[in-house]
Amino acid sequence: MNSEMNIVDHLSELRKRIIITLLAFIFSFVVSFVFVKDIYQYLVKDLDDKLALLGPGDILWVYMMIAGTSAIAVTFPIAALQVWKFVQPALTKVEQKATLAFIPALFLLFLVGISFGYFVLFPLVISFLEGLAGSDFETYFTVEKYFTFMLHLTLPFGFLFEMPAVIMFLTRLGIIDPYKLTKARKFSYFGLIVLSVLITPPDFISDVLVIIPLLGLYEVSITVSKMVYRKKIHTEVS
Repeated sequence: MNSEMNIVDHLSELRKRIIITLLAFIFSFVVSFVFVKDIYQYLVKDLDDKLALLGPGDILWVYMMIAGTSAIAVTFPIAALQVWKFVQPALTKVEQKATLAFIPALFLLFLVGISFGYFVLFPLVISFLEGLAGSDFETYFTVEKYFTFMLHLTLPFGFLFEMPAVIMFLTRLGIIDPYKLTKARKFSYFGLIVLSVLITPPDFISDVLVIIPLLGLYEVSITVSKMVYRKKIHTEVS
């Protein structure tokens, strides 16, 4: 009976956390949509020509996509906090304090990842593809294709750059350790390379520009895992 009530309590708590996250996303989406034209103007300020529309619904779809992406960025730390609150009862006081500190790091790394995709990778890929077209083609960007392409090169990096913080979190909880990460390096490299090829346009330059930072992030993750693991062992011994 107690076990059944415990499961019900867990499900009720999980539902509460999901509802809070969804409400935060909806609120952020509405606010973002109010200012979506300003965000749009910022994103296209460096374009020489206006983007083309192929249908009356394209601009609404793009505005919703921009507002949705902005809402995800705003909601991300709130979602991370809700996950922490859900697992909090299972953690010791020391673990609670240590893992709570990861939430600002998650948010900062998310912003760094998006910034890398938008300010570094996206302009390089666009420049490369325009150079590939050269004078042989008349280039017109549609608003839907342009922003879909931008989204595919920016948003995934927000999540991929979370790798060091997630590894630190899992190491702190004792789920993984740096020795497991080192042992799995070859398989992890292969998985990251495959992932890089899947999320980037089908050209070699884009693949390399994505693969290098991801492999670097994995090595950084091993390093921070070692630091957290040593500190964890030292605390347990003391």
